[in-house]
Amino acid sequence: MTEVNSMYRAQTRSDDLKAQIQKLEGLAHHAAVNPTFDRFDAETQDILMKIYGPNHKYVESYKYATVGEAEALVNLPESAQEPQTRDIPKKGLQQRRQVLQSILTDLQGLEAQEAELLTGEDREDPPGPS
Repeated sequence: MTEVNSMYRAQTRSDDLKAQIQKLEGLAHHAAVNPTFDRFDAETQDILMKIYGPNHKYVESYKYATVGEAEALVNLPESAQEPQTRDIPKKGLQQRRQVLQSILTDLQGLEAQEAELLTGEDREDPPGPS
């Protein structure tokens, strides 16, 4: 039987979203008029479309978050809508983060269910009459 390298960990779909959230944290410290936001948004939308398809509600929610209009779509509580986010660029960054965190939480739950269902799938029944 072949041994599996225990140091190897397959990349999950949620890893891409985690990386985008990390990038967003770095972008939050830049000026609002920064061309990397456009590039970041395009990358993020591509990732979401790859995972969910182009017409999924998460893709639409993210698009609204880029312009600071996602409160109604993702039911952000008032406390999550920080009072200092009155200016639209900061509000957009805050909402991008919240939307991505929400999507990540859902995706990690689905991946955990998937992993549980697939555990033991490759076992065969023992030889002999059944």
